[in-house]
Amino acid sequence: EEQLVDVLFGERPAAEVLLALEGESPAGFAVFFHNFSTWLGRPGLYLEDLFVKPEKRGKGYGRALLVELAKIARDRGCGRMEWAVLNWNEPAIKFYRALGAKPMDEWTVFRLTREGIERLAATQPIDQR
Repeated sequence: EEQLVDVLFGERPAAEVLLALEGESPAGFAVFFHNFSTWLGRPGLYLEDLFVKPEKRGKGYGRALLVELAKIARDRGCGRMEWAVLNWNEPAIKFYRALGAKPMDEWTVFRLTREGIERLAATQPIDQR
């Protein structure tokens, strides 16, 4: 939790967070950051995590968070918003489709874990001289 607070609210935040409140109590949150599209020549907004407490789902908090993210993306000149969802999460997929989002079936997501980053960083690039 301390690391998350530092990453989101420290001197050099790596991402931003929106909170959905019910009164003064958190009902959900969205963590996002900017990426860049060379294809569009514009920044994008990447939604890293959208979470609404199970007992608060179906009350409009998720939609409210995404509406606010869309306003942020529009106001910051973003050409698109993107996020990932697990293939088995049918309720989320249905929810996102209802908002007008479309899956990018032609893309495959790749990831390097921390161990993979360390291993790759320790290698030497090929000398092309």
